[in-house]
Amino acid sequence: MAQARDQWGSRLGFVLAASGSAVGLGNLWKFPYIAWDNHGGAFVLVYLACIMVVGMPVMMSEIIIGRRAQTSPVPAFGELGHPRWAFVGWLGVASGIMILSFYCVIAGWSISSFVQCIKWSVSGYDAPANDAFGIFLAKGPLQLFLTATFMAITAWIVSRGISGGIEKATKILMPVLLGIMILLVLNSVSLSGFGEALRFLFNPDFSEFERHGVLEALGHAFFTLSLGMGAMITYGSYMKKSESITKASAAIVALDTVIALAACVIMYTVIFSFPEMKSQIGRSSVGMLFVTLPQMFYTKMGLGVLLGPVFYILVAFAALSSTISLLEVVVALLVDKLNWTRVKSTAVASGFIFFFSIFCALSLGASSWASTFEFFGTSDTGLGAALNNRFFADKQGFLALFDHFSANWMLPVGGLFITLFAGWVLSRKTSAEELDMVGPDGSTHWIFRTWLFFVRFVAPLGIGWIIVRVIMGEDFS
Repeated sequence: MAQARDQWGSRLGFVLAASGSAVGLGNLWKFPYIAWDNHGGAFVLVYLACIMVVGMPVMMSEIIIGRRAQTSPVPAFGELGHPRWAFVGWLGVASGIMILSFYCVIAGWSISSFVQCIKWSVSGYDAPANDAFGIFLAKGPLQLFLTATFMAITAWIVSRGISGGIEKATKILMPVLLGIMILLVLNSVSLSGFGEALRFLFNPDFSEFERHGVLEALGHAFFTLSLGMGAMITYGSYMKKSESITKASAAIVALDTVIALAACVIMYTVIFSFPEMKSQIGRSSVGMLFVTLPQMFYTKMGLGVLLGPVFYILVAFAALSSTISLLEVVVALLVDKLNWTRVKSTAVASGFIFFFSIFCALSLGASSWASTFEFFGTSDTGLGAALNNRFFADKQGFLALFDHFSANWMLPVGGLFITLFAGWVLSRKTSAEELDMVGPDGSTHWIFRTWLFFVRFVAPLGIGWIIVRVIMGEDFS
């Protein structure tokens, strides 16, 4: 007997959960990094335009598909279109599995950083050795423990259902996350680089902006909203018919964008306040987040003993809100297709994904085999070398390979087919009804016609451009 489908208790619950899915670690390190690399203000304006013409229309499309079908991505495409379209849903599920397998590894570092900051706040700061982060990554048992811990927390929340688990959790996670962001922004006001950070971020100078920045803005506008992996389709399937998809999508996009910009203000204020940070942001955005920033908190900031631990609560909560949605995509499939209980589905899904996480966790130095693994062999010549170069940019190690392949191939391809499905396969009547934009005489609202234009023409061209650039060697991971 089919189980009754759970629903979000309120629009706020849906908006917070979907925003949590979008607001991940990328908002805290990737967006500040690419905005810095593209000279700030001009890039931000282009990014905002890309969000409006590509990001939001595709998000609305995914939510429409999910709510109309009232099921997870794989059966949703088959029911609303033709069974052969189910492959798009499978691609989303595979993307979720691949991304979560390495995302939990990185998310686990926030636990270690939080504990370390607590120690420093209590016992005093003890500067780590220059290679401390590399030594930390090479500790296999510790990496596995942190990854398993984060996966277990994620699974516990997902196993409790939509309204009783995910919604309750995000109603705590997101307000706390926003509160911490506000605290950190207020602290930034007291630093010398605050004014310069604002000018860099909000004073556009197109004389330094390069065409390549448009592609980066377009790529991040797509990736930042958790599109192409089935998360928004899955979350949309739990949305009440009485809720407005347009208003909810606008709120999600706005919240994600505000948090990304706030992260930039925080990061750039530190960079402009302490010149030694400028050399760090060009090296490794991950290293800056987990190595350089803690040093700045405890050696340069008066409130560092408080801000250090608080910052890593922010990082952990941002990561957790995303891992929840990634796991839910797989769990929803098992519940809908196999009619398993949510607890059983969560246990199987999290265990299956953790199996791949093991290889990712050990691929950062703990295991030479996992760290140098290449899918098509290690030869420098022949077909294997050509395939490694084309699909994985000659990267090595499970985490780097999974990250590259999901970001550059699976998500854009999945997103392209989702837009084609929503624009050309799903009937206008169905879409207009879900958006509540059909008049008494059967006419459609101008907002609907605008959305349809963007989904049919603008979004596919934009995503198609991303795929073409990937084929030509661009790397969005």
